[in-house]
Amino acid sequence: MKRLRLASSGSIRQRLILQLLVLVAVLSWVLYLSIRTVAGSAVETTQDAILGSATIAIAEELRGGVDGVAIDIPYTAFSMLGATGEDRVFYRILVDGATVTGYEDLPLADQPLGGLSPFFYTREYQSDTVRIAAVERSVIVGSRPVRVEVIVAQTRSAQDAIVAQMANRAATLGLGFFAIAALLSLLTARSVLQPVNNLAEAVGRRGPQDLRPVEWPVPSELAPLVAALNQFIARLSGALIRTETFIAEAAHHIRTPLATLRAQAEIALRQSQDEAARAAIRGMIRSVDDSARSVGQLLDHAAVVYRTDQRTDEEIDLAALTRDMVAVFGPAAELRDIGFELSLPDEPVTMTADRLLLESAIRNLLDNAVKYSALEGLISVSLEVEGDQARLTVCDSGRGLSGAKSATLTGRFRRGENVSDVIGSGLGLTIVREVVAAHGGDFRLTEREGGGACANLSLPLG
Repeated sequence: MKRLRLASSGSIRQRLILQLLVLVAVLSWVLYLSIRTVAGSAVETTQDAILGSATIAIAEELRGGVDGVAIDIPYTAFSMLGATGEDRVFYRILVDGATVTGYEDLPLADQPLGGLSPFFYTREYQSDTVRIAAVERSVIVGSRPVRVEVIVAQTRSAQDAIVAQMANRAATLGLGFFAIAALLSLLTARSVLQPVNNLAEAVGRRGPQDLRPVEWPVPSELAPLVAALNQFIARLSGALIRTETFIAEAAHHIRTPLATLRAQAEIALRQSQDEAARAAIRGMIRSVDDSARSVGQLLDHAAVVYRTDQRTDEEIDLAALTRDMVAVFGPAAELRDIGFELSLPDEPVTMTADRLLLESAIRNLLDNAVKYSALEGLISVSLEVEGDQARLTVCDSGRGLSGAKSATLTGRFRRGENVSDVIGSGLGLTIVREVVAAHGGDFRLTEREGGGACANLSLPLG
């Protein structure tokens, strides 16, 4: 049976996995950015707190006197800054806006300072990016207050290193999250599509004659599909029933009028004395026989095509079936003085098959053998068991194949070039071929030694 090639619009599984992987990749990227942003903010806040504490410590050690401001930079201020890494540290102290110590070009704050609450800002200084903290306070020099600004700057190498380390960890965490989520996406896609696969397997396991409604439990999303499938099965079952009824009625309504017409033509032939009229009636009878045979073969072929999809297999004794079919054709063969030579096993040759289909195949083989055999000829029918195969051979003593190939003669409406004078429709061997194929067997035609043709059927036992 040919497998129908359906047009595909892509794989739902691939689409689902791709969409899930894109979503996972976006979430992983958001996770990485979130961790990096939070880590960078936390590190900067910590560094600012240390830098601000060092700046305040320096400002608190300033003392006013009669002659000016006493500046004593505590060691702990720079030790706090050195504890976080090997960054460079810069400072600048201004009294009433004049630099009294430190780096005179260290950038000032661009807004008023708020006492000992540090103001933080970032600037480029000496080819480095530095983080700066600035505070101010008032000290008494002589009898008047003096404004003192303390500015401390630190490069960001340690902070950048910590942020980079945290970013690497965030990237590792993001990749791990992506890998786990990707695996879960694959499992999810498989789980989501499993009901579809189960439904397909349940329907695929059915035989061609099983047209019951599908009652396989499915998720609610697949319920419309199952309902549509059951409606299609119901329509198909109805169509097959109507087809079978039509074939049976057509066989009755076509064969009966032809049989009546033939009978009336034979009566007319007996009553007619005009030789020309008798010749015309004989031609009409021949045409009626030809039409009846063609119609019968067409209906038989339609029945075979229908039944191959609706097989009713049962245990059959092929030897007994062959013997019975030969007995049916005995009278027709005797009218032409044709004999049968049977070679059948004494023991039953049991196989599982559709009896009506096999009867149709054997009937067409025997009908051809009788029809094409010469008068007073002999038809040989033999049945042998070879391993797990039953081989049925029917050989006639007729005109042979005349060089025609087996594949050509078994085609629909194909007949040999040497049998144009014999009534036939060209469907008998087609029926045999299709019946044998439906049972998984093999059929071929060969020339018979001494004249005639042999039809060989090979059918699996069991």
